[in-house]
Formats: sequence, structure tokens, C-alpha cells
Amino acid sequence: MDKKLSNIQERKLREAQARREHIIAVVKDLIKKGGARAVSIRKVAEAAGFSTTVVYALFRDKATLIGQAMDKDLLALVHAMRSASEAGTGTWERIGLVGRAYVQYGLRHRDEYALLFMELRPHAAIAAVEVEHGNIEQDPYAYALHLFGELAHSGQVRAGEAALHAMTQIFWQALHGLVSLRIVMDEGDPWTPHMEPGPYLDDLLAVVTEGIRLRFQPELPV
Repeated sequence: MDKKLSNIQERKLREAQARREHIIAVVKDLIKKGGARAVSIRKVAEAAGFSTTVVYALFRDKATLIGQAMDKDLLALVHAMRSASEAGTGTWERIGLVGRAYVQYGLRHRDEYALLFMELRPHAAIAAVEVEHGNIEQDPYAYALHLFGELAHSGQVRAGEAALHAMTQIFWQALHGLVSLRIVMDEGDPWTPHMEPGPYLDDLLAVVTEGIRLRFQPELPV
């Protein structure tokens, strides 16, 4: 009897997971077609072929729906960043490799990148999503922050939480600017010359990292 109940419970869990994955796929499709504003519990339920009750049973609100739709893409991004950094022999080199991997991910996965970083959306509670906030193996921002923390720990840049976040965000915003402009401006735009990735990305990474190094030099002891 216990084994039978266990089998029933496992089947129900599999069915719930299949529903969850189907709903997440529907959410991503709705966002691609009309942006995050196109997502509502009612529209998702209709498109997925479920009642709103079923959707609410799996996701507490619209923010959670969208947040969980982003989970796999965030994990894929941080995996690309971490994998690229393994070839580096020093922290500055690893940071450069991470930046290159970030840009390459964004340009290869434009729809996913746009969902992650170019959609105005409600923000889910940290506990409502799969990605663990602050976990350097899951959270791309936390991983980049960790690398700048390594520089501070070795005395190569200024220490302190404010300085570390400033360095991380300057680095991120430079990379995001490149990727987001590539996504919204095609090669035929007559207003701006098209710059092929390669040497241009090398220059951007060199300017940003060298600028951070100079701006955030460790303070000399008095």
C-alpha cells in the first residue's frame, strides 16, 4: 500500500513539474511577442490550456512567473562565465575572459538576454526563484563581484563593499551597453558605423579594466 501511495505521489510530482515547465515556456513566448507587459496570470492560463487556479497553485504571482522563466537563462549565463574564467592565470585575465563570455552569450542568445536584462518587469521575491541570490555558482552578478573581491584581497584594488559594487557595476554596464545596442541596432543602421566583435571587444575590455584599475587603486597607508 505504501509503495502504491509513493508511486502516486511521484506521478503527481512529475505532472506538476511538466505543467510548470509548460507554463514557463508559455511565459517566455508571451514575452517574446509582447514584452513582460503581455504577461498576466489569465493570459498565461489561457495560452497554456490551464485554469488560473492551476497557475496560481504553481506560481504565487506574475513576478514569480517571470522570475522563474529567467532561472535557466541566468544559470546558463553564469556557467558560461565561470567556464571561460578557468583558462585565466590571474584575476585580471579571468575578469577579461568573463567579460568576453558575457558578451558572447548575449549575442548568441538574444531573446534570452533581452528577457534577463532588457525587459521592464516586476521583480520576484528572492526566495521565489531557483537561482540563489549571492551564490557565485548561480548568480552572475555575485560571481563578478567575487572576482573583484579577489583583486581587493590581493591588494590590487581598493577594498570595501561600496568600491567592490562600483567596480562590478561599471564592468557590467559596459558589457551590457555593447550587447544591448547590438540587439536593438542591426548592421544596416545608417546612423552608427557597425563595429565587428573581436578587436573592438578587446579594446572595450582593456579600457574598462584598466580604467577600473587606475580609478580604484588601493589607498596608500598614511
